[in-house]
Amino acid sequence: MTKEHVKCLIIGSGPAGYTAAIYTGRANIMPVLYEGIQPGGQLTITTEVENFPGYPEGVTGPVLMDDLKKQAERFGAQIRSGIITKTDLSKAPYLFTIDDEKEITADTVIISTGATAKYLGLEDEKKYAGMGVSACATCDGFFYRKKVVAVVGGGDTACEEAIYLAGLASKVYLVVRKPFLRASKIMQERVMKHPNITVLFEHNAVGLFGENGVEGMHVVKRMGAADEERYDIAIDGFFLAIGHQPNSSIFKPWVKTDETGYIITEGSTPRTGIPGVFAAGDVADPLYRQAVTAAGSGCKAAIEAERYLSEQGLL
Repeated sequence: MTKEHVKCLIIGSGPAGYTAAIYTGRANIMPVLYEGIQPGGQLTITTEVENFPGYPEGVTGPVLMDDLKKQAERFGAQIRSGIITKTDLSKAPYLFTIDDEKEITADTVIISTGATAKYLGLEDEKKYAGMGVSACATCDGFFYRKKVVAVVGGGDTACEEAIYLAGLASKVYLVVRKPFLRASKIMQERVMKHPNITVLFEHNAVGLFGENGVEGMHVVKRMGAADEERYDIAIDGFFLAIGHQPNSSIFKPWVKTDETGYIITEGSTPRTGIPGVFAAGDVADPLYRQAVTAAGSGCKAAIEAERYLSEQGLL
């Protein structure tokens, strides 16, 4: 098995990872970044991005991520394909196995592996990805101004997204599998009182239809019951709000996580509690999950890594 040592290893290639690579590259740290399972992160499956600073006309997700990658490479970052398959953060330098065939040790580590949105598992979710299906109302809600959309979920996130979308769309259907909302009482009240939101209790979305994008959804009311009812609802957008799964499992033996799996950092810093190991982006952010906040946290992690290396006399 081949071996290599680096000053800074960045794991993950979304906005957080690439921004960290830009900053550590400019600091002449010569970072190595492994792209992981989804090079470029979640934005590579997003069509239009209109809320990232510096793109007044908007930009597609793949172009944005390619721009960030090129900028990182310009400053000497090595961007590599590969997946971390084993970790050992018990002592520095920290040890990682890449694709079960190469070992790499690192003085500092920036974990930016992101979080994966949970989906219902419908084939139509894949079919209409970027064509009416979204897992981020804040990202894509603008495209549905004066249109009709559906939000799937019954927790606080679903209610928040429904309320946000109700300020843009003409009508929002909140599709709730159970006969009640799991959200906090105040969120329930806001949803039930909003004139643009219709809550569909005991409903399951079982499919989508449309020619060149989502035009409607197939729903089942009281699935499996004697009075089960199946029908279609015309919609223009279909939003999933049933949670995210942080891509942190491989680090859990070493870093602290919350009950969902988000890496817990110290205060407003990216420090994980392990010297020289930092977390940035959605893997440590259960609240915002935006490209620009991920990029900002990647910047902070890079600055922390540079300071740590300097303090340890490793620069």
